[in-house]
Amino acid sequence: MSETTSNAIPLPQPASVKETGWLYGWITTVDHKRIGILYLFTALVFFAIAGIMALLMRLQLAFPNNTLIHPAAYNQLFTMHGTTMVFLVGMPMLIGFANYFVPLMIGARDMAFPRLNAMTLWMLVFGGILLYFSYATGDPPAVGWFSYAPLSEKSFSSGPGVNYWIASLLILGTSSIAAGVNLIATVLSLRVRGMTMRKLPLFVWMSFITAVLIIFALPALNVAIVMLLIDRQLNSFFFSPLRGGASILWQHFFWAFGHPEVYILALPAFGMISEVLPVFSRKPIFGYEFVATSGVIIALLSYGVWAHHMFASGLGHAAEIFFGAASMLIAIPTGVKVFNWIATMWGGSLRFTTSMLFAIGFLVNFTLGGLSGVTFTAVPANWQTTDTYYVVAHFHYVLIGGTVFGTFAGLYYWFPKMSGRMLSERLGKWHFWLTMISFNLTFFVQHILGLIGMPRRVYTYPDLPYYASLNLISTAGAVLSAVAVLVLLWNIFRSLRHGEPAGDNPWRAFTLEWITTSPPAEHNFERVPPVHSRRPVWDLMHPENPDPPISGVVNQDSPYLEKNFVGMWSFILSEATFFALLISGYIYYNAYWHSTGPDAAAHLNRNLATVFTLFLLASSLTFWLAEKNLHRGNHHSFRFWLVITILLGLVFIVGQGHEYFDLFRRGVTIDTTLFASSFFTLTGFHGLHVCVGLIGLLIVLWLAFKGDFKSGRIEAVRTIGFYWHFVDVVWIFVFTTVYLVGPHL
Repeated sequence: MSETTSNAIPLPQPASVKETGWLYGWITTVDHKRIGILYLFTALVFFAIAGIMALLMRLQLAFPNNTLIHPAAYNQLFTMHGTTMVFLVGMPMLIGFANYFVPLMIGARDMAFPRLNAMTLWMLVFGGILLYFSYATGDPPAVGWFSYAPLSEKSFSSGPGVNYWIASLLILGTSSIAAGVNLIATVLSLRVRGMTMRKLPLFVWMSFITAVLIIFALPALNVAIVMLLIDRQLNSFFFSPLRGGASILWQHFFWAFGHPEVYILALPAFGMISEVLPVFSRKPIFGYEFVATSGVIIALLSYGVWAHHMFASGLGHAAEIFFGAASMLIAIPTGVKVFNWIATMWGGSLRFTTSMLFAIGFLVNFTLGGLSGVTFTAVPANWQTTDTYYVVAHFHYVLIGGTVFGTFAGLYYWFPKMSGRMLSERLGKWHFWLTMISFNLTFFVQHILGLIGMPRRVYTYPDLPYYASLNLISTAGAVLSAVAVLVLLWNIFRSLRHGEPAGDNPWRAFTLEWITTSPPAEHNFERVPPVHSRRPVWDLMHPENPDPPISGVVNQDSPYLEKNFVGMWSFILSEATFFALLISGYIYYNAYWHSTGPDAAAHLNRNLATVFTLFLLASSLTFWLAEKNLHRGNHHSFRFWLVITILLGLVFIVGQGHEYFDLFRRGVTIDTTLFASSFFTLTGFHGLHVCVGLIGLLIVLWLAFKGDFKSGRIEAVRTIGFYWHFVDVVWIFVFTTVYLVGPHL
């Protein structure tokens, strides 16, 4: 398979790099494949830690009235287990596979921003270490992975554990958003010639949709935890009902992130299944367009169903009806995928490899999880089962039975490409059957426990009928799951050392990653064959019977979209979501809680704000003039207008600082009222973004005075210009909300 046709597309080769040591090479790498492996290794380490925590919890619950683990330690265990599995296992694992295979599957040499890619990895590692450093303080978080307020407020959780949880999630969230931006830019900018969006492998499609979900969903989490951090560290009271705050807003913000997060974890696994099933059924995927389109529909609908997590909080009948109907609706595109996958196998020449077995196991378990999920859309049933073990069972059937089974299918499928060695099929089948049996032993009985009334998050339980026997079965399943994981680890270790050589394409698969060597060279490809259909490797292997070409408009001579343009706009959309939620919070507090802010609002200096607003808006005009002169080659005028832009931005910051000082002098601080808390948070974050923009402009100015832009780095100026104009546009909304409309809310 390493041979290519004479009309294949040559790719630029990297300059030779002198090796400076094995460890140093891995730590400093910007190769997407090594970074992908490091993501997977990091996820595996945290998976082992989270698994040990789960096993300890199940041992505590094996018998009624057990005293193996202290209640406080148990609360810490389930908080750290949930946080680890979502943020340090699920997301890194799937981002790791996307890192490794998306560039290969689209015929690219690397990710769009290799250094940013490396930064996201080490932010992940640092965020994970920071979370677990809370154990060194003697007070790890004990508030659950969704950290409901006011339990997470300082008055109820006074130790530093929640602070470490917040700081860790801010770092992990920033890392995930940066990874999402990088994936979007890679898919839209670096596809090989001929690969239109209609020809993308479905794993690439699902990874792309996941990246879009990330940049719109993670800002909701970031807003919530920033407000919680301000509550805890600066004595504001956004989520403290005792002082007039609204704890339910935490639930709205968190689940606005939390439900899309379910699909962030599930969609890449959908993509893996969509690659595995066709290969081992020896036929194309059934209904490619339906699978891809249903992924888009799932992403869109996922932003409108968050409140079904909140039916028991008293939203009112209108909200319950809307969110119940929306939650039922999202089951339709998910069901479409399941039928497409079954139809792909129907009539195929099935090969029951370990990868195929895990794909089939995914179909069974995920369908069961989806069926139990539909019951939550019925409000009366939701009221009865919320906060019971029925929810725990459903959640794990979706994320373990779905995401983890899908990931195992992808691991057995792609391990030969990553390592050049085959995993043992004998050990693999042992791993599958142990996992399948143990998983259902552990979690199926939890449906029954929930229906007979056992609440979740209890460290023990009385000896009620069926409680002891069902919990013992669940614990036995958890122990058997640990054995299954040990079999997998032994298989990986043994195969890396003594596994059968894989060759370039051991599965006779169809997508571009299988045309390069196993493992791929640093530069991925020597040449890439032209892409005419969705199965380019099949076309190359069967020139007498190629797939029908897929029509589509494609520019054969240039990238589809400039990657800096795509990257910056993806980042701006994510930041726009962040500010939209901050503004929504400001409006909520100052329209609903009328008694909290009129006196403080009266101290705002609207005239001064209008003046420094005009300075900031003028800076957009001067930057536009700077860009115009750069395009004309007039570098002197470019530098002049750039200096004026920076000065206008500094005037805005000084004006905002003057208003802050005046408010402090009048006794208005961030902990005075809800108005003051929301005002300083909203305007403060905008000011922070202005400062970041000024730093970027100063760097551009420094490069301009060095003469660097004489070589034509116009794209860098245009990119920072997008950000600066965005900051100005955001201020228009902030100024209108706070200074023009705000006093009348």
